[in-house]
Amino acid sequence: MVDVRSSTRGTSRGPGRLLVAVYLLFAIAATSRAGLQIATRFDEARVAYLLSALAAVIYIVATVGLARGGRAGRLIALACCSVELVGVLGVGALSVVDPELFPDDTVWSRFGSGYGYIPLALPALGLFWLWRTRRDPTA
Repeated sequence: MVDVRSSTRGTSRGPGRLLVAVYLLFAIAATSRAGLQIATRFDEARVAYLLSALAAVIYIVATVGLARGGRAGRLIALACCSVELVGVLGVGALSVVDPELFPDDTVWSRFGSGYGYIPLALPALGLFWLWRTRRDPTA
């Protein structure tokens, strides 16, 4: 018999599978975009392209954390989603206030408008899912 009090709900089960799939999709998209930009036009907008590469790494690590689950996976995903949320809010605000700071878009520019604002919603959904699947405090 399984002791319900000692288990956590899996981060990659149920709707979590869709979240992991979207994170994986964004990991691939951001990695591809950043790689191409760095390889072909790095001199044009170094900061923007490096931020896109950072976003790609965060998406990759968040995907692994969410898919893995468990204590370590949850901590990794929590850190990644938090950094991602701060990044998209910070870069998004800066790119709106002073567009000249980013001569070319990053994944997080204008709060992810180039990606349908999914980069803004994704860390919020990730953090919500981590909260939703935490250990039951009443058990």
